[in-house]
Amino acid sequence: MTPRQRVGSFLGALSLALAPLVAHPAQAGSDPIQSQVQEVHDHSTHPAYGFRRGSFVVAPIPFSNPTIGSGLALGAGYLFKTDPSAKTSVIGLGGMGSDNGSRAYGAMVNLVFGNNRWLFKSFAGKADAKYDLYTPIGALPIRQTGTLGRVSLAYGVTPHLSFGGALRYLDTTVTLDGGGLPAIPPQYLPDLGLELLLSSFIAEWDTRDDSDYPTSGHALSLDAAYGQTLSGADRSYQKATLLFDIYHSLGDRSVIAARAALCGASSDTPFFDKCALGPTDSFRGFSATQFLDRRLLSAQAELRHRLGKRIGLVGFAGVGWVGPGFNDLDTGGTHSAAGLGLRYRLSKKFPVDFSVDYARNDLDENLLYIYVGQRF
Repeated sequence: MTPRQRVGSFLGALSLALAPLVAHPAQAGSDPIQSQVQEVHDHSTHPAYGFRRGSFVVAPIPFSNPTIGSGLALGAGYLFKTDPSAKTSVIGLGGMGSDNGSRAYGAMVNLVFGNNRWLFKSFAGKADAKYDLYTPIGALPIRQTGTLGRVSLAYGVTPHLSFGGALRYLDTTVTLDGGGLPAIPPQYLPDLGLELLLSSFIAEWDTRDDSDYPTSGHALSLDAAYGQTLSGADRSYQKATLLFDIYHSLGDRSVIAARAALCGASSDTPFFDKCALGPTDSFRGFSATQFLDRRLLSAQAELRHRLGKRIGLVGFAGVGWVGPGFNDLDTGGTHSAAGLGLRYRLSKKFPVDFSVDYARNDLDENLLYIYVGQRF
């Protein structure tokens, strides 16, 4: 998500914790992999792998998104490879606070071992989020607090195909943020206080040439989840998300990246875990609760160009639909956005970027995103 196992993923997970959804996070990346391959070759007597040969990334990172506003995230990550051909492992912790009063902190451990056969991911954190919930009576200021955790383990049956499972825990409370406000509409009342456990089947077909900054190949990932309440009224729901990413290089400095997303959720899915433009598919251009429903279809494309070892530029565009069913996606209209972005490389060993994106949507709204990593 998921892209998905880097410091950028960790900060992205915190961002999504603050957003009203418990989906999988965004990603990280940049630059061709030839420099890394050359480094391993030139220093073969001192291999650039193993826990002790890793690299620290520590930085206070300003961020901005349309859901929780602007603020500062402090992240610390240790990135390393367990063997020469392994994808990057990371151990990280951090916290963030925004100008609207949202706060979150957490820790993650993502490990790739066994010649990329085994992939272990874990995250735990707490969040106190303030955001606008878009309802039929207008946007309501909401405060959502919660404790969340996720652990997953996947095994690669081939170098490119893996299967596994995940467990996700969430204990959350939703209230109105402020007095003198209209009551929360009745359809949201069952979601205001929930303790949930979700079990997922996960699968990935990944032929990318690099997990940090792919220049060729594709990644097809499936997450099919079953959620059950642990306390209060007995309740269950199902949700499945399918993401397809593809990458194609244009010379030595440019890459075209594209993502298609498909999501479906049952009628009892809490509003904060429904299919939504942004949290489900990393779509830029709308607030996390502006367009959410039980079905989603979206497509995005991005041109990435490196100006040098540190600086990069991107141009992106996307279109998406949400609705109660796949036959009813057009009832809510077509939602589109496009924009430009700037990238700055934070690490010399690993292609982790500081990203600034400006997006404009079809509602003539302008939005600014500041974060670590790439969107997909």
